[in-house]
Amino acid sequence: MLSNEKPMIPLDACYFLTLNTVDKIDVFTRPAYKQVIAEALNYFITTQGLTIYSWCLMTSHLHLIVRTKEATAPAYFERDFKKYTTPAILKTIEMEMDFRREWMLQHFEEYRKSLRKEKFHLWQDCCSPLRIDCSSRQSLLDRIAHIHENPVRERIVEQPESYLFSSARDYTARPGLVRVRVVQQQGPFGVKLLSSN
Repeated sequence: MLSNEKPMIPLDACYFLTLNTVDKIDVFTRPAYKQVIAEALNYFITTQGLTIYSWCLMTSHLHLIVRTKEATAPAYFERDFKKYTTPAILKTIEMEMDFRREWMLQHFEEYRKSLRKEKFHLWQDCCSPLRIDCSSRQSLLDRIAHIHENPVRERIVEQPESYLFSSARDYTARPGLVRVRVVQQQGPFGVKLLSSN
């Protein structure tokens, strides 16, 4: 469990996170479900000062590279994000005419019972964040490229920027759904730049 005492986190720390759905259920197959996640990410950018460098929502998981405000541990963001998105997704599932609705809700309920919890669980409990040194642009850019290639590897699209539910569009100077901070390649005269969308 998380204690009230916040650990000291290096100020240059970014984290690569993968949030998986319960039993890797392909929840995010409908635009309405995906939109909930995009809106939630923007909400956390605005209200918690979260910086998102990259994101990609696949059918059963969400990849992120983030930096939390005031260098707090990513576990706090993960906890709050899951608490915030679970009821919103469940409500959207209830409203959509999805033939898998009862099946998905049953899986979420069974997972809840196995954990002896009171509420439905949409997300698996642990995401094992990987720390990335944000001062190493190339390392950060390599991870970002890896995230953006997910829909290409799954043969959903041919080009990363064609996938709407990721930040790949932002990295081609087209506006995406989430307000990410774009990490620039090395600029002219060796100057490395960061820009915000």
